[in-house]
Amino acid sequence: MTLLLLPLLLASLLPSSSCNKANKHKPWIEAEYQGIVMENDNTVLLNPPLFALDKDAPLRYAGEICGFRLHGSGVPFEAVILDKATGEGLIRAKEPVDCEAQKEHTFTIQAYDCGEGPDGANTKKSHKATVHVRVNDVNEFAPVFVERLYRAAVTEGKLYDRILRVEAIDGDCSPQYSQICYYEILTPNTPFLIDNDGNIENTEKLQYSGEKLYKFTVTAYDCGKKRAADDAQVEIQVKPTCKPSWQGWNKRIEYAPGAGSLALFPGIRLETCDEPLWNIQATIELQTSHVAKGCDRDNYSERALRKLCGAATGEVDLLPMPGPNANWTAGLSVHYSQDSSLIYWFNGTQAVQVPLGGTAGLGSGPQDSLSDHFTLSFWMKHGVTPNKGKKEEETIVCNTVQNEDGFSHYSLTVHGCRISFLYWPLLESARPVKFLWKLEQVCDDEWHHYALNLEFPTVTLYADGISFDPALIHDNGLIHPPRKEPALMIGACWTEEKNKEKEKGGDNSTDATQGDPLLIHHYFHGYLAGFSVRSGRLESREVIECLYACREGLDYRDFESLGKGMKVHVNPSQSLLTLEGDDVETFNHALQHVAYMNTLRFATPGVRPLRLTTAVK
Repeated sequence: MTLLLLPLLLASLLPSSSCNKANKHKPWIEAEYQGIVMENDNTVLLNPPLFALDKDAPLRYAGEICGFRLHGSGVPFEAVILDKATGEGLIRAKEPVDCEAQKEHTFTIQAYDCGEGPDGANTKKSHKATVHVRVNDVNEFAPVFVERLYRAAVTEGKLYDRILRVEAIDGDCSPQYSQICYYEILTPNTPFLIDNDGNIENTEKLQYSGEKLYKFTVTAYDCGKKRAADDAQVEIQVKPTCKPSWQGWNKRIEYAPGAGSLALFPGIRLETCDEPLWNIQATIELQTSHVAKGCDRDNYSERALRKLCGAATGEVDLLPMPGPNANWTAGLSVHYSQDSSLIYWFNGTQAVQVPLGGTAGLGSGPQDSLSDHFTLSFWMKHGVTPNKGKKEEETIVCNTVQNEDGFSHYSLTVHGCRISFLYWPLLESARPVKFLWKLEQVCDDEWHHYALNLEFPTVTLYADGISFDPALIHDNGLIHPPRKEPALMIGACWTEEKNKEKEKGGDNSTDATQGDPLLIHHYFHGYLAGFSVRSGRLESREVIECLYACREGLDYRDFESLGKGMKVHVNPSQSLLTLEGDDVETFNHALQHVAYMNTLRFATPGVRPLRLTTAVK
């Protein structure tokens, strides 16, 4: 048995002896390499140098490096083995590389040994290392100007920080050679300078009476000091002094009654003197304050016009002409408008208390007093008074009336550009309600007509025949109820205050009672005219519009062709129109469509001054 087992044992040991001579180790290389190659060159300088090591050395084949393989899509490089024993190699470009085409290349490299014999059997490969190759630029391109000829115009007598800018570009890839470092004016004795960014400015004020056209040559240098192959020509024209103004408009326009809408500036255009504009604002103001009370209306008498419009009868004039039966207006300053209308001036320190009874047309009993259905109608001219406190209201009318169920109270006040109506249906039980409007007509210091319809709980305010919806405000506990005594006052209101003894808690304190003098506050500052009230029946919207709506004004209807960025605003009375835009041609087109219209059959003769104010940036 021993003789039989020995050959088997030797046979099993033979493969193990031959394996010791086999290729046992993989080659080793660095994990990452940084390379540089000059543009239009082939050799890549690597850091660290390219060496592959193998622990099987110094065995032949197994310890030798046979080559390198590159991995990547479209890699324009190849790896070459220089010494199989040391594993030294190099990377080179297959053909000269172009920095302008690609500045950097990234790929992987792998070394492989020679295996176990000359046939390369059992070859082992190293891990894959990353190679980054940067292509260094060569200053092969000269700067090239974007334009061969640059033109600009300047106005005489001005020094410009920049008249125009010339620009050159460079085709090289690196910042050093692709950037333009400076420009130079080659033509001597020119009154101009050029900076490193190509901006040209004048060194002295140019005169139209002197040289009208300057021509000179400029060149550019990149940061490698390579000059432009072709220089650029510059022409600067000197223009006489010019001021932006409107051209192509008539100072006088004839308007025939019934002509409808008439364009005011059909051929107008803005002369900008070739200066760039980024914002234009224009305001067209129709000045009609000399016509009646600020707007042209039918030349009928008040009575005839009311009959023509179907207005209800029974209105009571609260500010009549002073006389034996109407002496409460005697202390007011009286003015007359162009149409001979009676106007009263309230200076902020005076008011009138309208007596209740037959002389005023208003009774003091429940059968004659104002109900919760009435119309207040009046003309008002009011502006913001600088010396009045910001929180102080101004009262137009203040009224407490006695009804069958008790006392009710209302007041109409202005506060800056706000107008408010306070209504207290029943002082004994109901809560007060305040209706508020914010209208620019209230504070523009122009004449406007106001009509207020109360059909509680609905309140409607008309300004120049146009209705406006209020913002409803409930005042709960902030307003002290007025004294329960019938009273009607125009131009101020009364306040119920306890006397000083009561405030101090004195034993002899008393409350204000009927017959005590009224304590007045919240005086009105402005003009009032045509102040009337009608109880029990309201004026309809159609009647109010027929009586008081403006029939003349500025008009703009060409909104469909309004250019991009244009804004048009017309105030409610159509006496002021504002345009804003950023393009000159679009602005000209919009202004050419501003029109005047007067729909009256018998318009008031006379001149309508028109003012055009413009601001450009």
